[in-house]
Amino acid sequence: MEITIKNLKDIKVVKLVGDVDASTAPSVQQQLVPLAELNSKILLDMTQVPYMSSAGLRMLLTLYRQTSAKDGKLVLVGLSEDLQDTMSVTGFLDFFTTGTTLEEGLAVLN
Repeated sequence: MEITIKNLKDIKVVKLVGDVDASTAPSVQQQLVPLAELNSKILLDMTQVPYMSSAGLRMLLTLYRQTSAKDGKLVLVGLSEDLQDTMSVTGFLDFFTTGTTLEEGLAVLN
């Protein structure tokens, strides 16, 4: 799992590369949850995440809750069709603002 965090003005752009599963989700969560600060704007680029287990979904929900609790915004972009289907069936998609491209996600946060 590769995690890259960049700041674009007041938006933290996080790019994930690799599977988010039981072995990687804890370290992803450990690095991302601290980004959820007061009024934070986080864009999670998931174009290179081919697979996410239930542990990954829990990590996303934790990040969403931490961000929302601090009046922040979290946008997911680049979800694969499989991931969108899984998140839709489980009801997770209802919690998140999503976009197809990085540009779409940035537009939502600006």
